[in-house]
Amino acid sequence: MTTPHTKPTTGTDDARAVRTAIVTGAAGGVGSRTVQRLAEHGWHVIAITRTNEDAQRMASLAGVDALYANLADVGALAGWVQDELLARFPLERLDLLVHAAATAHVGPAADADAGTWQRVLQTNVIAPAVLTGALLPQVRAAKGTIVFINSGAGERAVRNHAVYASSKHALRGYANTLRLEESGAGVRVTTIYPGQIATKMLAGIDRALDVPFEPERYIQPQSVADAIVWVAESGPDMQVTNLDLRPRQEVSVQFNV
Repeated sequence: MTTPHTKPTTGTDDARAVRTAIVTGAAGGVGSRTVQRLAEHGWHVIAITRTNEDAQRMASLAGVDALYANLADVGALAGWVQDELLARFPLERLDLLVHAAATAHVGPAADADAGTWQRVLQTNVIAPAVLTGALLPQVRAAKGTIVFINSGAGERAVRNHAVYASSKHALRGYANTLRLEESGAGVRVTTIYPGQIATKMLAGIDRALDVPFEPERYIQPQSVADAIVWVAESGPDMQVTNLDLRPRQEVSVQFNV
């Protein structure tokens, strides 16, 4: 399912003290910048990408190791965590788990077929849930933080986004429930709801909706990454539960016409 790209560890006390993060969707606009920013802050980051080429590229960064995996293969995901991810990185603690991987679908609600529903729900809901469950012992040991990158579509209806919005509403329900269940273990659960982000995925959505792609008007991926790092490094006395990020000038009306 994957090929790891790793660097040798020193085995020193300093190395063991380094905070560790896992980031999915690590080659995407938000994911890649989150990996880079965490590494700049001294974290050891395990980047999960969709292709071997992306894994090789991410592993070239200082402080970053990488694996590629098909997260949509949800039936094999828990086994992959045990047999490949944790076999290669025998983590006792995981300080941060960031779910940035996602896929989208654009079209009328009545036109979505079963395959589309399955693809989007597997990637956007089932994969993060299964991955979280498989890594919860390590997150609990660190009293760590889990961050879900959701969407404004996870808070309201969006025309031509029935499948995507449904997946993000489901992810919201999962994250809120997980927060309640894991609070006694000291695990922090944060959901971030960005508005339009200047990424390739949004460029494709804009083309499908026949609206102009205007990245200068959208949130920059680096801004979302900075918010994720702020959440992860916030003080131990509080947790950020839900965080809305909107473009400075609201542009969502163009997606609801």
